[in-house]
Amino acid sequence: MLTAVIFDMDGVLIDSEPFWQRAQMAVFSELGHFHTEEDCNSTIGVRIDQLVAHWYRLRPWSGPTQEEVVQRILDQVIALILQEGQAKEGVLEALSLIEARGLKIGLATSSPFTMVEAVLGKLGIQDRFLAVHSAEVERFGKPHPDVYIHAAEKLGVEPVHCLAIEDSFTGLLAAKAASMQALIVPDPALVGDPRLAIADHQLRSLAELDAGMLARWVG
Repeated sequence: MLTAVIFDMDGVLIDSEPFWQRAQMAVFSELGHFHTEEDCNSTIGVRIDQLVAHWYRLRPWSGPTQEEVVQRILDQVIALILQEGQAKEGVLEALSLIEARGLKIGLATSSPFTMVEAVLGKLGIQDRFLAVHSAEVERFGKPHPDVYIHAAEKLGVEPVHCLAIEDSFTGLLAAKAASMQALIVPDPALVGDPRLAIADHQLRSLAELDAGMLARWVG
């Protein structure tokens, strides 16, 4: 029986993937590397330090350290969120439906806490989450399950009693590895991806979620 719902953040609560793309393209271009939309899509859901380390292995640069590049990207993404960020369609209604069922609500994200604070503050939903956890403090980011396991611990719920809401295959793997049910609301770049078949549920948008659907999943 489900007793909690744990949201991913980027691409689920807020349409931040375009911000990540713009920031990555700008920063990597400054380093002399042309970064494509396809390059960005290949690392959706990956923790930012792991993402930068990945591209450094493939296309090493001279000058700024990896840590400095991480910070440059984060600074640009946070600035874009504060300027342009909006809740994704159906998010506020989904939170209300989940609260009405008496379920606990948590957040498990690959993004650092500074970005979590910016997003939840921009959307005005800080008080909707009983627990917030970031892979920033984990040894491994998604697809490793620890960020979900420890988010569940903060909620006081066993992972098997949680539903994770994700938009990326990387995050979906993390949720399933944590023994959670998973709802995938895929990023546009992943629509139709056969790998998403491992999800327990799939919606095109959280606006499709209704009380009857949630009741069936909760049991």
